[in-house]
Amino acid sequence: MTASITAPDDDRPPAARFAFDRHTWKEIAHLLSNLPAALIGFVYVAVMISTGAGLSVTVIGLPLLAFGLAGARLLGRSERGRARALLGVRIDEPSPLHGPHHRDGLFPWLWASLKDPVAWRSVLYSFIRLPWGVLTFSVTLVSLFVLWPVLPFIARGLANADRAMVRGLLAPSDELERRIAELESDRGVVVDTAAADLRRIERDLHDGAQARLVALAMGLGLAKEKLLEDPDTAAAMVDEAHGEVKLALQELRDLARGIHPAVLTDRGLDAALSSVASRCTAPVKVTVDLTERPAAAIEGIAYFTVSELLQNVSKHAQAKSVAVDVWRANDRLLIQVTDDGRGGARLDGGTGMSGLAERLGAVDGLFVLDSPVGGPTVVTAELPWRRRAEG
Repeated sequence: MTASITAPDDDRPPAARFAFDRHTWKEIAHLLSNLPAALIGFVYVAVMISTGAGLSVTVIGLPLLAFGLAGARLLGRSERGRARALLGVRIDEPSPLHGPHHRDGLFPWLWASLKDPVAWRSVLYSFIRLPWGVLTFSVTLVSLFVLWPVLPFIARGLANADRAMVRGLLAPSDELERRIAELESDRGVVVDTAAADLRRIERDLHDGAQARLVALAMGLGLAKEKLLEDPDTAAAMVDEAHGEVKLALQELRDLARGIHPAVLTDRGLDAALSSVASRCTAPVKVTVDLTERPAAAIEGIAYFTVSELLQNVSKHAQAKSVAVDVWRANDRLLIQVTDDGRGGARLDGGTGMSGLAERLGAVDGLFVLDSPVGGPTVVTAELPWRRRAEG
């Protein structure tokens, strides 16, 4: 992401004087070049807008407009370069176009191009520059021959208006662009996570409960055939099928718990985390200090975060004790999981920590891991507090 533009004081030229210094001559050159630059920009955007809008009823209209907006971005870049060279405006380039590219298909790229705010600001800049270019060119040219003694002051005033226009319309709005980039990245994380969860559920159903139910159906079919000729064998097969039914039900309960546990919906985080803590290989002390419940989505993320962390403790930590603390601080839900295991956990260590960090980041959360070799390991997670909807 590009850095924000420097404060105006840093690129402000010296005060205007009756003497002509290099800053004054650069400002005069900029003002005289305004007219040809404005003519080029105005003609381009006028033709681009009229052609794209006129052909919008055809299949080529919107793609032409999208390519025209890409050209408007280039015009904006040229104007920023001219302002940097002649006016000394310290302004960075906006971020590249966020969103889909050509490889993702025509329509996603087309939509991202048509709603590009940087390009549309360049279009607006080019439209309003034509009358301004005529004015500055005329005033500067006349002043060169008629108002020579006060030309530095006239050039400074007009150039400052130019600086304000460039900063206002062509400067990158860093905070907004940073947020757009984050949201694009977070959306990708959410989509990838949801797809991975769906694949996991499908795999668990196919390899677990579904396979067991198929075997159960076959077993009951064989028992039905032997019911009359060999009742004892049929009864034994029915007993075996009954056991398979219990196992299939348990697998379905485990799968449902992995999607969203009923205890979390009914009784909240305290009961749900106590339930998941009971399955950890090390003793876990759970402390939940909440006077009200957050939104269901935040509860779910908090539950699965603690659940994965406790699974990591069981698999890797060799811990003798674990503490889970959950509390609210202002508008944030905080979670801290501490174990006295061997430590050495890393975000890139293949234990799923990086996935947790990405999932929390996708909802404006934070994930901090402190795990020196030898322990203890302290994981702190922070989520936005969102009030549970009533009704």
